[in-house]
Amino acid sequence: MDRLIYIAMSGAKHTLWQQASTAHNLANVTTTGYRAESNAFRALPVIGEGARTRAFVVDSTTGTDFSPGVVQNTGRELDVAIQGKGWIAVQAPDGSEAYTRSGSFQISPNGVLQTRNGLNVTGDGGPIAIPPDNDITVAKDGTVSAIPTGQTLTSVTALGRIKLVNPSESDLVKGQDGLFRLKSGQPAAADVNVALASNSLESSNVSMVESLVNMINHARSFELQTKLLQKAESNDAKAGQVLSLNG
Repeated sequence: MDRLIYIAMSGAKHTLWQQASTAHNLANVTTTGYRAESNAFRALPVIGEGARTRAFVVDSTTGTDFSPGVVQNTGRELDVAIQGKGWIAVQAPDGSEAYTRSGSFQISPNGVLQTRNGLNVTGDGGPIAIPPDNDITVAKDGTVSAIPTGQTLTSVTALGRIKLVNPSESDLVKGQDGLFRLKSGQPAAADVNVALASNSLESSNVSMVESLVNMINHARSFELQTKLLQKAESNDAKAGQVLSLNG
């Protein structure tokens, strides 16, 4: 009886957590460069005296789905997408270095290259400053160049190079802010082999159909766990009746 109650109770609780994770993925189905979260259940026996008959079900976040999204051409000069594996280094709000696949850039009022979320893009020597009245291009290797408005390509000036990294995916951890960092907390080394596609953005890798199916499965799983709890209650009541008759 104990095992049934504890498994059903914890199963219902963690099914709701899985549903929340799936809902979060669905909410980011149109977020540029988003990487879906993946979850799984695992059994966990209760340790302690008198707890041998008890076991929990635990929702274990197995990690992140690193499969690539679809690269789509936007025709916008400040849009870039990573070709294959790799990450764009940005400066997180706390000043630490973090990584993203979202290459939709903008120029801040202070003339600094930033992401759409207002994070400074990290260059070889820090943030990349953009002079006014210039057209900006981003090369395949991440080099940001400026061309005075109305001038020819012969007037190109290199402003800096975006830091592109490619650490092992097993060394990356996703933060609450959606950015990735190394588990060690240290900055990753730049990788010259990471390439960018200009005038393009990478879509989210979330499958809307799969996520909707998962939402339905989570609802059915929660219903099953509650029915098991009701069954345990019913069995307890019947056992009590039998014991009272024997008394």
